[in-house]
Amino acid sequence: MSTQVVSMRRARDQDAGMLSEIFDAAWREAYQGIIPGVALDRMLARRGPRWWRSTIGRNRPLVVLELGESVIGYVSYGRCRDRSLKAEGEIDEIYLAPTYQGLGYGTRLFRAVRNDLADREVRRIAVWSLTENDRARDFYERMGGRVVAESCDRIAGAELHKVAYLFG
Repeated sequence: MSTQVVSMRRARDQDAGMLSEIFDAAWREAYQGIIPGVALDRMLARRGPRWWRSTIGRNRPLVVLELGESVIGYVSYGRCRDRSLKAEGEIDEIYLAPTYQGLGYGTRLFRAVRNDLADREVRRIAVWSLTENDRARDFYERMGGRVVAESCDRIAGAELHKVAYLFG
């Protein structure tokens, strides 16, 4: 019987390629039909391995979830950047490769971030989600988030409505 070890750690430069692949696959799965096709393709093209290498090691934590030798997800978080929200912390992005969604790995990542921030006395955490991203919204609501704000972005002529969830 073989077992695969699941672990979390800070992202390293050599993760850039896998992070790019996860981002591409997760965004295509989540936003196809929500974000206009050309705009989505442009966003994905900007987030290649070079972009990820430049992001790793910046001031905001970027943590990867490994299954065996493969990175299958990541989370980026830190202090809340939106002063209108009554939160000290914020999850910028949390994504898993689509084949690993729905298996509890997102919950593990989310709880690890909450624990890390709580260790730094950050109790109230915000995260934004596109209103049409039902899977993400269901996840945040199952994790105990409540909607505290709404906003709208315009991308490629399309209005993308979003909501902020607050935890803690």
